[in-house]
Amino acid sequence: MNVALIGAQWGDEGKGKMVDYLAAEAQIIVRFSGGANAGHTIVRGNEQFALHLIPSGILYPDKTVILGTGMAIDPEAMFAELEMLESRGIDWHGRVLVSDRAHIVLPRYRDIDKTMEAARRKPIGTTGRGIGVTYSMKASRDGVRLADLYDEDRLANLEPGDVEFIRAWVDRLAPLAIDLTDYLYHHRHSYILFEGAQGALLDLDAGTYPYVSSGMSGAAGAAAQGGVGPRSLDRVLGVFKAYSTRVGNGPFPTEFDTDSQSALCQFIRDTGREYGVTTGRPRRCGYLDLVALRYACLANSIDSLILTHLDVYDTLDSFEACVAYRVRGKILEYFPAAIRDLEDAEPVLRSFRGWKRSIADVKEYDQLPLEAKDYISFIEEYTGTAIDLVSIGYERERTIVRKSPWIRY
Repeated sequence: MNVALIGAQWGDEGKGKMVDYLAAEAQIIVRFSGGANAGHTIVRGNEQFALHLIPSGILYPDKTVILGTGMAIDPEAMFAELEMLESRGIDWHGRVLVSDRAHIVLPRYRDIDKTMEAARRKPIGTTGRGIGVTYSMKASRDGVRLADLYDEDRLANLEPGDVEFIRAWVDRLAPLAIDLTDYLYHHRHSYILFEGAQGALLDLDAGTYPYVSSGMSGAAGAAAQGGVGPRSLDRVLGVFKAYSTRVGNGPFPTEFDTDSQSALCQFIRDTGREYGVTTGRPRRCGYLDLVALRYACLANSIDSLILTHLDVYDTLDSFEACVAYRVRGKILEYFPAAIRDLEDAEPVLRSFRGWKRSIADVKEYDQLPLEAKDYISFIEEYTGTAIDLVSIGYERERTIVRKSPWIRY
């Protein structure tokens, strides 16, 4: 059974925790997009792990994790991460594989990335790790893949420094390389979890272009870059937070006003620990954008949603969510493509009552306060998509399962 899990907002929705949680029942975890510009935080007991390249299922000793075809592989970052895991008691040998069609991030790409960003009149807000340049080289057919490591004709197209870098890593990379499609075909009867990076609203085609990632962060990427055909995906899950956040530049219609709502913004940021795993940058915070969430559900054929960070609202008397946009006097209930429309959009808000008590120890959905269930029901009705899992904390056990994604209904 193949289950794809993607972010349904602008990234940072809690995918790392949810992949780690759902991986308990999977045999193979395939990450299909992004590179070391992503960051997933996993809490195991009293330990916290920050992962950037390695799929989140690595903490289970019996799981195989694969870096997929759509990923941009920085060898230095990857092996540093593996060494970190090994130093903390995680034996990864024989369990970490890499698609031989994945592209390699070369050191000079990072310099190009930073130079391009500095030259932009309106910066995108990249992490400067060379990921976008890697995808650009891939699209222009000037990139290098794991499959090319021993191909002298391909390497002849690179600069001498690039070749020197590749030869320094080839003996460590080559043993991890697999034909991903063939491998997954031979494991087609396994439970396979496809892990996305970033979020649906940062997808190169479906997101807020040009303020997007350079890869496929939507559900289509799980097939196109995960080594299987689109009809092989049995279920698509979308992860979203009880509010919205965004890192970097770009339109954010529901962002809190820094003058009138600075206290609320700081409360959400501190309570939800809204600081980038990769960069440490404070995230921009705002109301839950239901217009954008419904768009993400439609554009990605999301079968069910996973709500995270619901516990952040535990102490509030009330809170609000966006149900439409007001754009230059006109009410919009759809997510527009034009950046100017999104930048001019003012959120039309609906208020919800808070529950004023901790939900951290709730085990079953029926034990949630009525106000929390009312909020969940409204989201389901608005988006037309069921919420099957609810996360109420960073730990694995603080997860409420209404319907398991691993069961065929």
